[in-house]
Amino acid sequence: MSRQIALDTETTGLELSDGHRIIEIGGIELINRRSSENSFHCYVNPERTVDKGALEIHGIDNDFLSTQPYFSDIAESFLNFIDGAELVIHNADFDVGFINSELCRLDQAPNDISETCQILDTLSMARRMHPGQRNNLDALAKRYNVDTSKRELHGALVDARILADVYLAMTGGQASLSLEGAEQVDASLELKWKKIDRDHLDLRVLKATPEERGAHEAMIARMGEQPSHASTSIPEEDT
Repeated sequence: MSRQIALDTETTGLELSDGHRIIEIGGIELINRRSSENSFHCYVNPERTVDKGALEIHGIDNDFLSTQPYFSDIAESFLNFIDGAELVIHNADFDVGFINSELCRLDQAPNDISETCQILDTLSMARRMHPGQRNNLDALAKRYNVDTSKRELHGALVDARILADVYLAMTGGQASLSLEGAEQVDASLELKWKKIDRDHLDLRVLKATPEERGAHEAMIARMGEQPSHASTSIPEEDT
């Protein structure tokens, strides 16, 4: 059984070095590449204020967060949920860095989720598949026709659902045509061959008539009588 979790977080700001922390975690479980009924979602009291720029993105304010549990309160249930799974994360360095920072504040192991989970970064994958194009989650959702109409602001759980759909589209087939680039095909797909039973097929074999054979032989003879000419080449176009 293959178990993956599309995971996303929201934070008080962008930089760990400025003391920013997690305020929301959302995870969608995929079993054998199908969304299950199992998910994880919680808000977290960051014990600090939310930056104005971050607030404009996710709309999660300080008053609301002041009533939510601390990360230490939800850590065990979160770790149990992700244990042993492959985590599918867009821009994994960001989310993993914030999660590990929270874990390091606790007096328990692990301090690094990569010790218990494999990490798959869909941003790195997208950059390989679509070089030179915009590869944020919104751009990928548009490219792969993933519905984002129900999202008004960014949120960990809704973005995790979008990420799950984007990831499955990226790894399961061909992308749709878009203004951003030509259609893309996942290089990891394998060709599947199907053997055809020819025992009951009525295959006709059409042989050349004597007239057709004679015309062909006459053409070959005329070609042999023509003088040879120096070969010419078509110049390559400038690149």
